[in-house]
Amino acid sequence: MLLETIKINNGIIENIKYHQKRFDISRAKLFETKDELNLIDFLNPPKNGLFRCRISYDKDIKSIEYSTYEPKKFKKFKVISSNIEYPFKYANRKEFEDLKSKYPDFDEIIIEKNGFLTDTTISNIAFFDGKKWLTPASPLLEGTMRAKLIDNDFLELADIKSNDIKRFKKFALLNAMLGFYEIKNYDISN
Repeated sequence: MLLETIKINNGIIENIKYHQKRFDISRAKLFETKDELNLIDFLNPPKNGLFRCRISYDKDIKSIEYSTYEPKKFKKFKVISSNIEYPFKYANRKEFEDLKSKYPDFDEIIIEKNGFLTDTTISNIAFFDGKKWLTPASPLLEGTMRAKLIDNDFLELADIKSNDIKRFKKFALLNAMLGFYEIKNYDISN
């Protein structure tokens, strides 16, 4: 089972073009579907407030749920080496949950794979070097917000190692719900 998580803000469906693209690619690659399902035709979002729309699907849409959303606060991060594979946005996130449960003193972990930083358990990441925002060239999952910011020339792809963190001036999380969320006063431990 796969997921699309879409931000709904006062009835406005955000970033739908990128969610539709990932939905289409995932269905085609994993289920060899050729039929088109237009996500917008299935959505009937609440009109007032901030909501998370969660679409569960395989070759067909199985369920659509709306829940109120309040962003978490993030400050403490830990870099952890792992060989997790997550090329599609699967509903089963047990590997992420298990990894994160090993480090309860941290708000989130940053996953390092093959010597390079990839993502956190819930988002893509970006670092500011004083001139430009860089995002890992090889993320675990190519997120929709990341795709949009790359297309808009806001993010550049880079190979980033944990030793590089100290040279960066700013750090951000990015996903469908957080958008581009710059973390103030963060602490990243190796």
